[in-house]
Amino acid sequence: MSGTIRRMIDTLIEKKTRGNPALVESAKAKLILKGLNPDSYTPSSPDDPAVMEKLRGIAAEMGIPL
Repeated sequence: MSGTIRRMIDTLIEKKTRGNPALVESAKAKLILKGLNPDSYTPSSPDDPAVMEKLRGIAAEMGIPL
């Protein structure tokens, strides 16, 4: 199934910003600094287990369950 990474990124950003659009860019910047560019993943991107695990680790560091 493709698009899981995109859904995980969207969920992480939604939970981190709590729906505040002013904080979305800040959350994306944090992901980029951690080595994950959210703009490079689309709903049709193939699922990569390594990227998904990295995303789970980043979410855990932020205190957000995925």
